Amino acid sequence: MTLAVVRSLDGPRKLSTSEELEDFEQELVDQYLLASMGAGSCDSTLVNDRSAIFEFIRFMGRPVWTAQPGDADRFLVYQRKDLGRARLTVQHKAWAIGHFFDFVIGRYQGDIQALTGCVVTQPIDEHNRPSRADDSVVRVPPSDSEVEGLFAAWRDSLGDARKFRTAARDYLAGSLWRRAGLRIQETCMLDMRDWRRDLGEYGKVHVRFGKGSRGRGPKTRLVPAINSVAELLDWWLVDVRHQFGDDWEHPDAPLLPSERQDPHTGLSGRVGDQTLRDGLAAATGRWLPDWVGRLTPHTLRHYCASSLYARGMDLKAIQEILGHSWLSTTTSYINPRELHPTGEKLRVAC
Repeated sequence: MTLAVVRSLDGPRKLSTSEELEDFEQELVDQYLLASMGAGSCDSTLVNDRSAIFEFIRFMGRPVWTAQPGDADRFLVYQRKDLGRARLTVQHKAWAIGHFFDFVIGRYQGDIQALTGCVVTQPIDEHNRPSRADDSVVRVPPSDSEVEGLFAAWRDSLGDARKFRTAARDYLAGSLWRRAGLRIQETCMLDMRDWRRDLGEYGKVHVRFGKGSRGRGPKTRLVPAINSVAELLDWWLVDVRHQFGDDWEHPDAPLLPSERQDPHTGLSGRVGDQTLRDGLAAATGRWLPDWVGRLTPHTLRHYCASSLYARGMDLKAIQEILGHSWLSTTTSYINPRELHPTGEKLRVAC
């Protein structure tokens, strides 16, 4: 990510025109992103934070320093109810906005008050701020029979789909979350080169854009293609991927493409995460309606961890597959019924 040139906020100025107000807003955001970059935030985090902040500013329709908690309430409800964003997506937007206002209040409260006469208020307060403790709560996934029923019906429907290639792509993504525990962004960022059939007994998926801990940037890992992932990817490459374009042999082409071409590379465009979320939501609505609004890509990641543990895989191996830095995080992903079905100890490899 490339930041714009940041001008000093300490110099004397007047904010007398709408253009000057917009420039001042831009400088506040740029200063926040510059500080975040210095703290070690990765490019994807900076891009997402910037997007959330300006989305909030556009939603309000007035200077950002006039924001109040009620504005944040309406924005977050709009994201969930009107736009249908996933709960975790809305939480990340709230955290980004909250961190930005913490920064602005801590560094520039006095400057803003002197320039505008406005005292900045934190709009993400104790009433609408999502608790990060929720992330450690175990998401109890659907049962094996529910997941098997959903994916069996989804697979059988592909032949009758109006757009077979996109239906197959969405099914592939859901299957990777269910079987290999990939994160949704990791799935979107896979390229053709990342399916390494030559590595190991089953082949391995090279995840080059894994989530780094504490903003340290992408964390790479090799995920063994167990749990029928190898057969799934072989089917995709032989029967489906070429239907998106003749770039199927190009190593830099996306493994999961969109229907559009990238004007900069001439290759297929990369599918977006919301498109894949929508594909899973549509399938859930048809074949597992009791889980509408609850079955997300991340829930399937939890299901993957629980199902692998139930079949005898130890926690350290599951930790490596999921790309967790801490074993405690992996433990929190396991369905409690699987962790202690009869009072047995956790299976951790020495």
